[in-house]
Amino acid sequence: MTEPPPDRAGTSERIPRPVYPTALGASDPERITLLGHDLAEDVMGSVGFGELAFWLAAQRRPSPGETRVFEAVLAALADHGFTPTAIVTRLTYLSAPDSVQGALAAGLLGGGSRFLGVTEDTGRFLHDVLVSLDGDLPKDEQGWDAVASRTVRESRAAGEFVPGLGHHVHKDGDPRTPRLMRIAEEEGLFGPHLTLFAAIGRVHPDLLGRTLPLNGAGVCGAALADLGLPLELLRGFALLARTAGLIGQLAEELRHPVARDVFLSVDLNNTPVPPDPFVPEPLARPPHPGPRPED
Repeated sequence: MTEPPPDRAGTSERIPRPVYPTALGASDPERITLLGHDLAEDVMGSVGFGELAFWLAAQRRPSPGETRVFEAVLAALADHGFTPTAIVTRLTYLSAPDSVQGALAAGLLGGGSRFLGVTEDTGRFLHDVLVSLDGDLPKDEQGWDAVASRTVRESRAAGEFVPGLGHHVHKDGDPRTPRLMRIAEEEGLFGPHLTLFAAIGRVHPDLLGRTLPLNGAGVCGAALADLGLPLELLRGFALLARTAGLIGQLAEELRHPVARDVFLSVDLNNTPVPPDPFVPEPLARPPHPGPRPED
């Protein structure tokens, strides 16, 4: 029988080994397990990637309806044309064609408050409103409209934007929004986050004096929150979807390149101007206290 190795004091008492629990992937010489299932026999060829992504994040297998809504979100966020994330991916590949991972990472790093990050921002915003309500949730459209009106007024008074409102292209309505709402309704998954988001869409024109569309990124955040997925991961799901879109952007760049034209358009049309030195705003000065009183 092999003796345990001596510890630093020279004794041979067994030193406890650290344990790192995980319900995700694990391997031994014969098999790989994932989420308690045999990866090769039970998962590969049987579980779609969207379903698996949900399963990995929630550590519960989604229902067919949840999978449909989740995959509709992924499809909605995969690609939206020459957005900054797509352009920077193509330009990074132009600069470093030996680094596909760098080009993809560059595009994903641009997922922030204006592009992609709106998904998380909207989900969190709606959730914060819902948990702040006293008592039960509204029972009818009138009650939801009252909550939405108060929410919009408070945001406006605070000088803040309501995330998920407005789109730079789809001024008259984002086509993704009604479609995703219909899918959620069909699957019985139109929950309180989507209900509040829809109410904001109804009431904000009278409060803001203009009509803004409920954008696709925002409705995706509401749908993901209604699926019970962690709010901290909502941006991650948007990035997961956009990864597929950025791979498509690179595939098209390989066959029909435009990045060099984008680069040269800027490089050959820049105009030298005089320097514009930065001048910081003056710091507020407290009023002079006046003469000190005598001791």
